[in-house]
Amino acid sequence: MALSPENHRQLEALYQKLKEESQTFVGYPCNLDFDYSELAPFFNCAINNVGDPFISSNYHVNTHEFEREVIEFFAELTHAGKDFWGYVTNGGTEGNMYGLYLARELYPQGIVFYSQDTHYSVTKMLRILNMRNIMIRSQDNGEIDYEDLKETLKIKRDFPPIIMANIGTTMKGAVDRVETIREILNELAISNAYIHCDAALGGMLLPFIDGAPRFDFAVGADSLSISGHKFVGSPTPCGIALAKKRNVDRIARSIEYVGTLDTTIMGSRNGLTPLFLWYAIHRVGKDGFRKKVEQCLEVADYAIEQLKKCGQHAWRNEYSTTVVFPCPPADMVRKWQLAPYKGIAHLVIMPHVKKERIDRFINDLIKEGKKS
Repeated sequence: MALSPENHRQLEALYQKLKEESQTFVGYPCNLDFDYSELAPFFNCAINNVGDPFISSNYHVNTHEFEREVIEFFAELTHAGKDFWGYVTNGGTEGNMYGLYLARELYPQGIVFYSQDTHYSVTKMLRILNMRNIMIRSQDNGEIDYEDLKETLKIKRDFPPIIMANIGTTMKGAVDRVETIREILNELAISNAYIHCDAALGGMLLPFIDGAPRFDFAVGADSLSISGHKFVGSPTPCGIALAKKRNVDRIARSIEYVGTLDTTIMGSRNGLTPLFLWYAIHRVGKDGFRKKVEQCLEVADYAIEQLKKCGQHAWRNEYSTTVVFPCPPADMVRKWQLAPYKGIAHLVIMPHVKKERIDRFINDLIKEGKKS
């Protein structure tokens, strides 16, 4: 049965609304610069990536082969070596939950340490997983306060620390230095510890910036989460969870029903998102991603320059494309879909945000200023 004319009008109205709203999308870390139209035929398949992507299952309508390629790309990017495992998630929150879950199974008595600037989803995951936790102060730029971390670890040294490192904080794009955290642990002679890196956005920025701080497995990460819909770009939220295989093996369970290992959080998993990421990786490539990062940094600096001309105190962390400035009036927040937080807002420069869009934003900001 075909849709009614009214149903068609509803869909067309929604499509036009989404297109219009996309023209003023600058406040959240999602890249709108993508085209996956070549993958449209796959929408007619019931693709379910149930189970472990590295082991065959009884459900053959999957994209596990492509998912493995995606995981291997990110494993290479983050210097995971040979002892790695991963899967394509529904987004950064699931990736963070997976890292915390592995840490809890490895250290049941562990205490999670995270900074004030950690993403709000982490405290939710800690409640779900029933893990003890302590919040650490943040520095003014959003980076974790290493001195506070060190002193707190001294007090709680009888319990294995599980540290959530932010590789690009939500509001300020600050990077917690994994090497510094490992140095603190070594100085305190703490050998039983776990570091999970929330690299939702930074995980696709730092590897392509010369001189950027390392955050990966080579410098002490035990697991990490990178979003796919942020810098890469995807029509649906998705991400990557990567971990050391020896830790994943501890939680693996054989499931007869699907004929594979249960190593992921979700049972049924989206089989289209690995295709989106695979397509982008092969179409853009490492050189292409590097160029996109360079362009975003250039636009971020342009945005800071233009905001300063308007009398705004605008800035960004060195390895971030997040431009921080005083929160503008509510009409600006609403129109440009900004994320307000304690008197500040930010522009998150993604590949779809060009200088022309910044100019339109600045013109609106100037007009708002004239109203007051």
